Amino acid sequence: MNKAQLVEAVAEQLGGRKAAAEAVDAVLDTMVRAVVAGDRVSVTGFGTFEKVERSARFARNPQTGERVKVKKTAVPRFRPGQGFKDLVSGSKKLPKDGPSVKKAPKGSLTPGKSGVAATPAAKRAATKRAAAAAPATKKTAAKKTATTAAKKTATTAAKKTTAVKKATTAKTTAAKKTTTAAATKKAAAAKKTAPAKKTTARKTTARKSTAK
Repeated sequence: MNKAQLVEAVAEQLGGRKAAAEAVDAVLDTMVRAVVAGDRVSVTGFGTFEKVERSARFARNPQTGERVKVKKTAVPRFRPGQGFKDLVSGSKKLPKDGPSVKKAPKGSLTPGKSGVAATPAAKRAATKRAAAAAPATKKTAAKKTATTAAKKTATTAAKKTTAVKKATTAKTTAAKKTTTAAATKKAAAAKKTAPAKKTTARKTTARKSTAK
C-alpha cells in the first residue's frame, strides 16, 4: 500500500478523499517534524517513532570489501507496540469493524501528557522554569527553617525567663515569710519577758520594806 492507496482507504472511513488526504498529510508531517526535533512519538497499540543517534564507526563496502569510516549520524527508528505485534503474529484476531488498535486512554491526547511529545522549545521552557523555581524553593525552605528555629529559641528563652522569675518570686516570698515569722517570735518572746521582770522588781521592793 502506497500513500495514494492509504488516502483512499482513509477516505472510505471519512467519506471524502480531500479530507482523507489532508488528514494523512497532517499526521505524517507532525510525526516527521517531531522525530526530526528529537522527540518521541508514541501511539498506543501501534508503536513508537524516535530518533536514534549512531556514533562514528568503521564498516566494509559490500562490493569491494574495503574498510570505510562512517561518520556520526542519526536515524529514525520504529518500535511496534505489543498490540501491533499480537495482531501480526496472530495471537490476537483482527477485528472486522472498528479500529484495529486500542483507542488512546481518556486524557492522553491532552497536550503535555502523552501522544506527540512536547516540542524542544516547550521542554527548554519547562527546564528553565524548574531551574528558576528550585533556588526559590530552597530559599523558602531555608527561611522557614530559620524562622522555626528562631521561634523555638525564643520560646525556650521565654520559658527559662518565666521559670527564673517564678523561682525568684518564690524565694522572695519564702524570705518574707521567714522574716515575718522571726519578727513574730521575737515580739512574743519580748511580751513574755516583760511581765517577769516587773514581778521580780516588786518582790525586791517588798523584801527591802520588810528588812526596815
